Amino acid sequence: MEKIPGGSPPPPPPPSVPANVNPELVEVLRHPERSAIPKYSMISRRGVGTSGRHISLLTNHYKVSVNVPDAVFYQYSVSITSEDNRAVESKGIGRKLIDRLYQTYSSEFAGKRFAYDGEKSLYTVGPLPQNKSEFTVVLEESFAKHESGSPGGGESPSAAVKRSKRSYRSKTFKVEISYAAKIPLKSIALALKGIAIDNSTQDALRVLDIVLRQQAANRGCLLVRQSFFHDDSRNFNDVGGGVTGVKGFHSSFRTTQGGLSLNMDVSTTMILTPGPVIDFLVVNQNVREPRYVDWVKAKRMLKNLRVKTKHNNMEFKIIGLSEKPCNQQYFPMKLKNQDGANVEAQIVEVTVYEYFTKHCGIQLGYSAYLPCLDVGKPKRPNYLPLELCSLISLQRYKKALSSMQRASLVEKSRQKPQERIKTVTEAVRSYCYDEDPVLSSCGISIEKQMTQVDGRILETPKLKVGNSEDCIPRNGRWNFNNKTLLNPTSISKWAIVNFSARCDISHISRELINCGRRKGINIERPHTLIEEDQQSRRGSPLARVERMFELIREKLPGPPEFILCVLAERKNSDIYGPWKKISLSDFGIVTQCISPTKINDQYLTNVLLKINSKLGGINSLLAFEHSSHIPLIMDTPTMILGMDVSHGSPGQSDMPSVAAVVGSRCWPLISRYRASVRTQSPKVEMIDALYKPLANGNDDGIIRELLVDFFQTSKGHKPKQIIVFRDGVSESQFNQVLNIELEQIIKAYQHLGEVDIPKFTVIVAQKNHHTKLFQAGGGTENVPPGTVVDTKIVHPRNYDFYMCAHAGMIGTSRPAHYHVLLDEIGFSPDDLLNLVHSLSYVYQRSTTATSIVAPICYAHLAAAQMGQFMKFEDFSETSSGQRSMTSVGSTPVPELPRLHENVEGSMFFC
Repeated sequence: MEKIPGGSPPPPPPPSVPANVNPELVEVLRHPERSAIPKYSMISRRGVGTSGRHISLLTNHYKVSVNVPDAVFYQYSVSITSEDNRAVESKGIGRKLIDRLYQTYSSEFAGKRFAYDGEKSLYTVGPLPQNKSEFTVVLEESFAKHESGSPGGGESPSAAVKRSKRSYRSKTFKVEISYAAKIPLKSIALALKGIAIDNSTQDALRVLDIVLRQQAANRGCLLVRQSFFHDDSRNFNDVGGGVTGVKGFHSSFRTTQGGLSLNMDVSTTMILTPGPVIDFLVVNQNVREPRYVDWVKAKRMLKNLRVKTKHNNMEFKIIGLSEKPCNQQYFPMKLKNQDGANVEAQIVEVTVYEYFTKHCGIQLGYSAYLPCLDVGKPKRPNYLPLELCSLISLQRYKKALSSMQRASLVEKSRQKPQERIKTVTEAVRSYCYDEDPVLSSCGISIEKQMTQVDGRILETPKLKVGNSEDCIPRNGRWNFNNKTLLNPTSISKWAIVNFSARCDISHISRELINCGRRKGINIERPHTLIEEDQQSRRGSPLARVERMFELIREKLPGPPEFILCVLAERKNSDIYGPWKKISLSDFGIVTQCISPTKINDQYLTNVLLKINSKLGGINSLLAFEHSSHIPLIMDTPTMILGMDVSHGSPGQSDMPSVAAVVGSRCWPLISRYRASVRTQSPKVEMIDALYKPLANGNDDGIIRELLVDFFQTSKGHKPKQIIVFRDGVSESQFNQVLNIELEQIIKAYQHLGEVDIPKFTVIVAQKNHHTKLFQAGGGTENVPPGTVVDTKIVHPRNYDFYMCAHAGMIGTSRPAHYHVLLDEIGFSPDDLLNLVHSLSYVYQRSTTATSIVAPICYAHLAAAQMGQFMKFEDFSETSSGQRSMTSVGSTPVPELPRLHENVEGSMFFC
């Protein structure tokens, strides 16, 4: 981005950094200019793969032509202040003001159309006549003027007129537009040739994306980043609880090997179901009638939502609820004398119910006995009866969905590949993006057909199961019918506990033993079966779990090696968190939780796969892994890391994030992993506990723990090569992965006294993107497992590829997008692709290929399930009753309880 001296905005302040972050990480984030020159930088593509069977594909990228490549965007800073010189932050007001400004002062813009981001930046093609201009803009807004006074408003109009009238009042704003920078469009052309120029390319792409957002905003759409959603009930899917999924579209410009493209895809977001407020509350709280509504919960849910009234069709924002029901909530109302005499107005106390029924002539029913909505100001309430108010459409719902809501959303929003192709292509044609004034002035035109691309289907890796028998997956799936596990364990001292009144645990025990025998697992009869008594079920989740462990101690002579725990709910059980914390941290007992609905061989086999892997057994191995022949890995001790961070659910801004790293063990195997987990500051994506030096000189970080485990399980070998798979980071954070997280890994390695640094290969995996692959030629099914694309739609310079390793059985498959940031090991493209593909077949908990490499699946699982410890009140209590905290800043972050030494080597904590 080119800056003009004197015309640029002041430099931004140092970025804010949450408390409790590693001090070294804080220093780098706050003062990047003080950090050393980065040791690592992203590598360029070294070539493309050739192995595999050719397949013709379509992708939802639409080719973009730029016929005026020398066009230049001029960026202007926008400052909006109100009459009292207060800054205006509202995006809605900002867009209205800029539109009115253009209409009023069109000559000042010299006929140039603009793109406005809704906040502080405006872009034009070519400069405006003035580098800095100030404008006065007047907006008229409508409001309801009640001639008999407003409930709580203290108005004083005539009492003769009882109906509300719509009036208008003017507001004056000052808009200052000042030149900030030039953004040449040619930076995109240079990027397409593989030439990177600082941030100019991203700046130019951002302007083009802003044009797309502006066009959607002008159509009245809800904007969510680069996705937009129309207020059209045909796109609504009710998922229960007063929540609706709304289907829209994602659109963004991307630079690819094949040129500039428009990425268009179907997108879904959640909104509150529009309609009468009371209907929403009844459904949201799952009650039968309005009288059963919990108004404390309702007040929290409704705050800041917008409603429209029936009697005057006006919109208001809810700030709270009245303290009393409508027929008991009084407010002072001023009445003018009807004869017009200059006498002080009379003040009378009336109820909201009386005001609307007697003074406005509006009959009220059930809402007379319910609280009113307060749509006024904190010190000037304005009450509205509930039955007159309806929630307006397109108000986002940002909380986490329940498991039933998620299942309903998936069921109602999924689209088969051909249906998605039709929907997206029709959208590209109907929106006519290249007719937009800003885009057309750049000579931008967009093709209306999906891009064709060549893909390859990699050979399915062969597996080894029991008795060294070959197992060849078909369509990304395999099974253990008439097969045994490769290395089955045996279970002699175990127990079953039952928190579910509907399950017959004697039957479960017999069937599990029989199924285990068929899979090669020798399971003795359980030492005891423990049923939860009726009285205990009335206790809190923690009390129920503690009581169950008291029974376990009473009925068993010593700790069992394994406990099967039967829960009443399959997901979101209140028992799960405290059960896992106490069993794994306090007692060190491996457990498996189940909530069976139908007990058959397939269900029990899946349960046994998890149990066997937790107890140290191996379900299957890759055939080439079994023969100890893995390219570039067999000859040199190689460790594989999977890294992920799990953040709290939407709406839980104070919930600590959980960072998990899994490391391979028992080299040269690549199918066995151990996890290490830590908490860190909320919403922080960079892992800050990879290297954690203590005051006594020791390292309490994640990597040291995994390095020591690798050494102990790999016959004393130290890793000379480390492959890092990182999940959950955006492209803007790639350099932080290389120069913050990788640096921490190296420091942890050096802290163990090692001088020679291992060779690293660092790969970021992304699933949160909008590129889809389809079979060309009208194929109705998803692309086959093993489909890979590393040309045309990939980055013009960087090393990335798309891989769909799994079989998409529902909807349209989403490929994983892998970015190779660093490759010191020196894999050939084919070797790297085959390694990544093979790592999708080593997830020991299932018999299907995973959509992303197993190390990341394990890291995600460990972070998410250890986070369950934090979902019950006493998760951080130690035996002495003291909370365990980590505190670097002002706000302490609770630490996760460490696992008991008996289960530290267990791969998975689930």
